[in-house]
Amino acid sequence: MSMRNRSRLIRLTLSYGVLIVMSIMILYPLAWTIGASFNPGNSLISTSIIPKNPTLAHYKELFEGSASLPYGQWYINSVKISFFTMVGAIISVSFTGYAFSRFRFKGRKNTLTVFLLLQMIPQFSALIALFVLAQMLDMVNSHWLLILLYIGGLIPMNTYLMKGYMDSIPMELDESARIDGASFTRTFWQIIMPLSKPMLAVVAMNGFTVPLGDFVLSSVILRTTEAYTLPIGLFNLVNEVMGASYTTFAAGAILISIPIAIVFLLLQRNFVSGLTTGGTKG
Repeated sequence: MSMRNRSRLIRLTLSYGVLIVMSIMILYPLAWTIGASFNPGNSLISTSIIPKNPTLAHYKELFEGSASLPYGQWYINSVKISFFTMVGAIISVSFTGYAFSRFRFKGRKNTLTVFLLLQMIPQFSALIALFVLAQMLDMVNSHWLLILLYIGGLIPMNTYLMKGYMDSIPMELDESARIDGASFTRTFWQIIMPLSKPMLAVVAMNGFTVPLGDFVLSSVILRTTEAYTLPIGLFNLVNEVMGASYTTFAAGAILISIPIAIVFLLLQRNFVSGLTTGGTKG
């Protein structure tokens, strides 16, 4: 075997080894959670990946609609907040990304620097200020305030992503549109936005998944059981010392992935599409 073939074999072996290890790290906890959701009882001590006596009791318990476990209401709350956060993030980031990519105005560089600095400040440090703001606005326990906070938190980093993507779209397209009499608004909606679909899909995915995985901010704003989102409600299932139900928690956690999977399937074809290249041909 030549040195070149041997080197190639070593690289392939290492690559497949890394992929196998990463797959195990991702799939093993998922398989354990799925198995736990079908195991009878509430403890994880007697659970296994392949249940000996599988049951759907935990899934039925989630949707019985009891006062102590309004899982259906939590699910609706989470999907509503995620959907409107996604829509708001797409709209706001599209405007900010286009403005920073296509226009030169006073304070542009300083604003981008501020956006970068905002990412270095942990969300936890602003919780007290956000709670005081919610009290001042009389919007404690408000889903709409939580949506606005999520959108505001998504703008800085996603603006960087959107700006970088729009910078790759040739300026010649804008200039040609201007020559043909198109306004900035028409250029934005009919040229830039269609070519930015791959990055819009990324922003949409970020906007939808962030609320579904957030516990800290939502637990500060939301105070009543009926207003809880899934992360807060499920946390309460395992927070009780005597009544913790880890298997029911596992069932509820598995069901969170359903809307994420649906959104991913709807956006999947836009993640890798080469619309920018296609827009410059002809």
